[in-house]
Amino acid sequence: MLLQATTRLLLAPLARLAFRPVIEGRANVPRQGPVILAANHLSFLDSVVIPLVAPRPVAFLAKAEYFRRPGLRGALVRACLTGVDAIPVQRGGHRTAREALDLALDVLAGGGAFGIHPEGSRSRDGRLYRGRTGVAWLALASGAPVVPVAVLGTERIQPVGNRLPRLGRVTVRFGPPMRFGRPPGASGGQVRRAVTDEIMAAIRDLSGQQPADGYNELSNAA
Repeated sequence: MLLQATTRLLLAPLARLAFRPVIEGRANVPRQGPVILAANHLSFLDSVVIPLVAPRPVAFLAKAEYFRRPGLRGALVRACLTGVDAIPVQRGGHRTAREALDLALDVLAGGGAFGIHPEGSRSRDGRLYRGRTGVAWLALASGAPVVPVAVLGTERIQPVGNRLPRLGRVTVRFGPPMRFGRPPGASGGQVRRAVTDEIMAAIRDLSGQQPADGYNELSNAA
């Protein structure tokens, strides 16, 4: 915990200098209790920038291979991910997806903030893809409110495929919290789909992105 706090204290001012973030709606994030931050996904930087500008620590899942990369760059990536409370997780398959949701549920059960990209993978064309229903499962299972988040500009600072970020300006918008209950008579799948679509509509309103008709299938780009 001390290492995480120290790394975060070092990263936050560096991020402000490098990315000159414009932060809107920060007060919409509850300061205490479980909360889900559901964000669009344009760049690897999204999961780093959000925890650094949020008013409280936010845990995201990160591919386990990010924590195993060799050399100086690997060490820097590990330090950044550790400083923003990233949780390593294996990717691929239904079983690992469920394990990832269980890890997220543990964060929320402990009163923490958990960040998720419902699109799954980074958008390569700037459009907002259909959300996967894991975010709704978490919201319904935990009872935690969902704060929609839009991150803009990270796709220019570190596009998909670029190893190092450039200097630039990032905008992060936090929307009002959303709460969901299970309506009587509806099936679980129908409820999760409806909740997910409502969350994605809120993200779209914040980001101004053009919606895509289907899912982003580029799972290796996440």
